[in-house]
Amino acid sequence: MPDVVLLSHGSGGRKSAELVHDVFQKHFSNSFLDEMGDAAVLPVPNSLVSMTTDSFVVDPLFFPGGDIGKLAVCGTVNDLLASGATPLYLTAAFMIEEGFPIDDLRRIVLSMAEAAKEANIIIVAGDTKVAPRGAVDSLFITTTGLGAIDQEASYPQSSAAAEGDCVIISGTIGDHGMAVMGRREGLTFSSPIQTDCAALVDLVFAARAACPGIKCMRDPTRGGLAAVLNELAAASGVCIHIDEDSVPVSPAVQSACDLFGIDPLHVANEGKMVFIVPQESAEAVLSAIQSSKYGENAKIIGRVLASPIARVHLRTSLGVNRILDMPSGEILPRIC
Repeated sequence: MPDVVLLSHGSGGRKSAELVHDVFQKHFSNSFLDEMGDAAVLPVPNSLVSMTTDSFVVDPLFFPGGDIGKLAVCGTVNDLLASGATPLYLTAAFMIEEGFPIDDLRRIVLSMAEAAKEANIIIVAGDTKVAPRGAVDSLFITTTGLGAIDQEASYPQSSAAAEGDCVIISGTIGDHGMAVMGRREGLTFSSPIQTDCAALVDLVFAARAACPGIKCMRDPTRGGLAAVLNELAAASGVCIHIDEDSVPVSPAVQSACDLFGIDPLHVANEGKMVFIVPQESAEAVLSAIQSSKYGENAKIIGRVLASPIARVHLRTSLGVNRILDMPSGEILPRIC
């Protein structure tokens, strides 16, 4: 570990994993935290509760198809959904730089309200702090979400993938990261790229109805699809094998990634979900997702193998197998 925090520690890749493991998990370790899922599943009398917290520092605050407010709500809702919970309540804390335009704040708060209404989650508490000019870069938002899990039903766990399972992605990857980067760099693409930022309540509920025994669910945000698959492979002690040609990427996003020299598998998404399901349920789950809002481009992209453990293998378009590793370094800073 270096002596100071680096930008790459916030990338969602290898450095992020090292920071979480060596600093936070080392001292906070407990059975709930050590599952290292998107949200913690907590026992309370006669029920299970899922809780998650997240901070949002995206730059710019407004980008094609969304803004920091919509992102904060949808990101937290999707983390709850990934744990098998029904999202119920949300808190929001705002750290605002002195001089921030009130009209922009109103626009962001309205966006949060609309996203919460669509997700059927209630914003029940919050906090506001104003920092001196220069102490905060415009606006940061921290949200905490709480959801309920049916204790009589099975729920997804990062460690549950097993040989023979299928891997599904709910749609095209890389849209959010490239939408933010394009706006930040002032680029105009021949085919406009918009964030995929969305709360996936209907999509996840449809998948759960098709297969109550979903093994794993994760939303591939920082570090993209590559980071999430590596985390699941390590947690489950399996090898995940995916087919590059099966992974959906829009032509516009692929062109933008080529321009920036970035692999779309490493780019953050804010409206996608990764599912690992039993092979016999894969087609039913895929059909349910494709029939739901936000899921029309869903694909089965791979399968789970017994070995080599804690590895992700990618079969390239050229028919060659290679290791798909965790992203290393800071690829796209401040995109969520």
